[in-house]
Amino acid sequence: MLQIGCQTYTWEMLGDCWAGGPDDLLDAIAAGGYSGIEITDTMIGSYAGQPEAFGQALASRGLELVAFACASDSGYTEPGRLASDLAMINRTLDFVAAFPGAVLSLGSATIVSPGDLDGKFAAAADLYNAAGELGQKAGVPVAVHPSSHHNTLLFSRADYNRLFALTDPLLLGWVPDTGHILRGGMDILDTLAIYRDRIRYLHLKDVDATGDWQMLGSGICDTRAVVDIVAASPNFNGWLVLEEESDIAAADPAKAVRTNRETMRQLLA
Repeated sequence: MLQIGCQTYTWEMLGDCWAGGPDDLLDAIAAGGYSGIEITDTMIGSYAGQPEAFGQALASRGLELVAFACASDSGYTEPGRLASDLAMINRTLDFVAAFPGAVLSLGSATIVSPGDLDGKFAAAADLYNAAGELGQKAGVPVAVHPSSHHNTLLFSRADYNRLFALTDPLLLGWVPDTGHILRGGMDILDTLAIYRDRIRYLHLKDVDATGDWQMLGSGICDTRAVVDIVAASPNFNGWLVLEEESDIAAADPAKAVRTNRETMRQLLA
């Protein structure tokens, strides 16, 4: 059964212009008609290290934790930061393990210092594989979320191929993101089909032909075709997570996520 969640980056991207807290996010997402939430290490706020309290806050609003997303200023590409990054990930796994079925989503490998790309990919693969091992011990699926943002190491299909060749599919899953895949110039349906066994859940968002963010259903993403491929993937957990980065969302994030939820109802009808 398909379930619809909401990613909190729609608010996080506002930076200092957003003065709310995690309870405001939960209220807006529940009011928008969602049944789940993917929250980030930035937006968890006062609930950091408090899984029981966060679970109560979710339950009181009829929400489930779909995933917890975390990143590092190392970009996961600095060998000297491997130990500290894994310590952070292990602490995060302790939190996520309190929510059965929730996934730990690791941010896109990113270039944060000079150096050859071979070394960057090797460092990222070491991090992701080791994180996957920690996830197995904790009983939490671990997946990578490639991005098309500035200095990402995972922009093109060649980049995806390279990372996935270096990582163990039994340890590391994938959170495909329709917007980032399209911005990377990929054939989205082929990319999803080739790596379908890695898919844990899906990020849905939209862009126009130039790669600018658009509200869901207003761009070039063939959402229905994407969902059909993902829904048939053997390790997909049923969650479609809507994320919005358009200018419309920047003006009124709560309204934007409500609109996207209604658009999704129409797309799945």
